[in-house]
Amino acid sequence: MSHTPKAEALKVVFVGKRKEAVARLKVVKGSGKVLVNGVPIELWGNWIAREKAMVPLRIAEGVRSSHDFHLNVHGGGTLGQADAIAIAIARAVATLNPEYGKMIESFDYHLLSGDPRRTEPKKPNRRSARRFKQKSYR
Repeated sequence: MSHTPKAEALKVVFVGKRKEAVARLKVVKGSGKVLVNGVPIELWGNWIAREKAMVPLRIAEGVRSSHDFHLNVHGGGTLGQADAIAIAIARAVATLNPEYGKMIESFDYHLLSGDPRRTEPKKPNRRSARRFKQKSYR
């Protein structure tokens, strides 16, 4: 038996992952506050990271005005965390209102499905994953 979770319950947690960053989101009825690790999103990160994280809420203004978003983010860098936040918010918005989910999917499919790319591991006797030692005799 499958059912769609109701985001009003605090037990529903939406997860977004990007690279090494993981964002967990709780959605509650409210006035439109977005908190990242207890800090308002207007004060979090740099402006590029804020804009990346807020893309789903700019598409779905109706959902933002009636819900509060409490995010817990850890791991990765600033932009990886911003992408993880955007994925978690997009999944929550798509669950709350399927019409907004279709709009988000047409804007960027990876906001709902995630991005499977990961870093390539470093190889032995090299400085990085792809860089070889230079040779001067060829």
